[in-house]
Amino acid sequence: MLTPAFDLSQDPDFLTVAIRVPYARVSEFDVYFEGVDFKFYAKPYFLRLTLPGRIVENGSERGSYDADKGIFTIRLPKETPGQHFEGLNMLTALLAPRKSRTAKPLVEEIGASEVSEEGVDDDDEEFDWQIEQSPYEEVSESALNPQCYYGFGNLRSGVFQRLQDELSDVIDIKDPDFTPAAERRQKRVAAELAKFDPDHYLADFFEDEAIEQVLKYNPWWSDIYSKMMASLGKSQEQDNLATLVSFSEEEKYQLRKFVNKSYLLDKRAHHQVYCSLIDILLAYCYEMRVTEGEKNVESAWNIRKLSSTLCWFETWTNVHEILVSFGRRVLCYPLYRHFKLVMKVYRDTIKILQLGKSAVLKCLLDIHKIFQENDPAYILNDLYISDYCVWIQKAKSKKLAALAEALKKVSLTKAQLGLELEELEAAALLVQEEENASKAAHSACRQQTPRSGSEAGDSEESDRNSSCGTQDSDSEEELRDSESETVNSLQGPLLEESRTLCIDDGEVCRNPAILKSDVSQGQPCAPLPALGMSQPLIEELGEQLKTAIQVSEPEGSASGNQSNMQDRGERLADPSN
Repeated sequence: MLTPAFDLSQDPDFLTVAIRVPYARVSEFDVYFEGVDFKFYAKPYFLRLTLPGRIVENGSERGSYDADKGIFTIRLPKETPGQHFEGLNMLTALLAPRKSRTAKPLVEEIGASEVSEEGVDDDDEEFDWQIEQSPYEEVSESALNPQCYYGFGNLRSGVFQRLQDELSDVIDIKDPDFTPAAERRQKRVAAELAKFDPDHYLADFFEDEAIEQVLKYNPWWSDIYSKMMASLGKSQEQDNLATLVSFSEEEKYQLRKFVNKSYLLDKRAHHQVYCSLIDILLAYCYEMRVTEGEKNVESAWNIRKLSSTLCWFETWTNVHEILVSFGRRVLCYPLYRHFKLVMKVYRDTIKILQLGKSAVLKCLLDIHKIFQENDPAYILNDLYISDYCVWIQKAKSKKLAALAEALKKVSLTKAQLGLELEELEAAALLVQEEENASKAAHSACRQQTPRSGSEAGDSEESDRNSSCGTQDSDSEEELRDSESETVNSLQGPLLEESRTLCIDDGEVCRNPAILKSDVSQGQPCAPLPALGMSQPLIEELGEQLKTAIQVSEPEGSASGNQSNMQDRGERLADPSN
């Protein structure tokens, strides 16, 4: 027979059971219900439920079938109208036969009362979170008990003797089957101290942009918690808040696959189961927050590494030591290591516990899925998570509420983690202040030095410019004076010669005034020597002019002007050119 997919819902007067039976013979089905028992049969499907409340057959029951979806919907009247049935979404617990819910110990004291659903714990008894302490004894635990226990409720032993190859990839403890609880704790603390990296911690402490982004993220339970607080403000019952948490079809399928069990736990084991639940939820909340709900290949590693229960098979005696252990591991192992993140996850865990066992079960199902898809982390499902998923469905809501209150009363400081965080931060801040002061002094010195240098450079440049201007003006004046003297010295003979030279009918006359007087008197000019006879005079003038130019020109332009004057002198010497 196949167990069909089913879902239960309720209103004040009716309980509704929706059963999905595709490919079933609709004409041949049977429904039976009485008290807390409900049975449905349609070949090849069979469903048997043990309801959390009583139903009655009074003629108001109804049933329908959707042929397109293959779903039977059956409405059953409640024996007490208005009664709220708790735990309708705990499908694994509903599938259990009624008489198999309690388990009796193999050896019991005659006359003792039967063991209740949750071990020897009485539902009406106030749960004592401060378990009795036993004095330290020198007797070795391993000598009295060669097999050490671990797993859910410390009910397992000898598992890792045949899994040595996969052991190192799952847990940190090397030999859990022969390592007692006290020794596990000592080795865990020593491993955390060796792993703690001050540089990594200070890097996240000073550069916390990514941490702040993670702290702002709102996981799925935040909105549900806000709705719960708003509903409590309207004085609604706590039991009605279970409907705020819904399960997906995949989660419902997983709940139907679990094998229902009853757990025989004494008071100490019962206490440790609740404490370990806190440790596992803390690790899960950290993973959901840092990945912002997007799980990845490192999710399984994060959860089992941050939970000492899963990684070291730790057993707990009080709530405060759980929080201390989680805080130390957050600051030693994952990517983001910040104390604010520890406190934020701590508050997230309180919210989940206050939402009740539906929210806790949803978290456990998510962890189960993460471990199931990771090899070899699935071993932790067999040791812890699967049993937790079955056990939590039978847990009492008031116990989870008491657990949330006990966790809320616990406070955690950096000094309690034993990693000297406050001293480390103080030393780092002091070094940072000294570096900032030295940088400020260095920058001020650098600002003053370029300014004085530029002023000195400007003054030197102005002096150089002024001196260069003076020298240039002096040299220009000297050049002009020398040129004027040279020109004057040349103009005298040239003008005198030019005044005396004249040409008359191919003959040169020296004195134009004489020429004029002679012409005006009608007398011809006295014949001058031919032009060729004046060649020595012209050459002499050219030589004088060349010498004067060479003396007066600056050194840089002497060569160019010398060639020009030489050409000019040659032209004067050769009139034919």
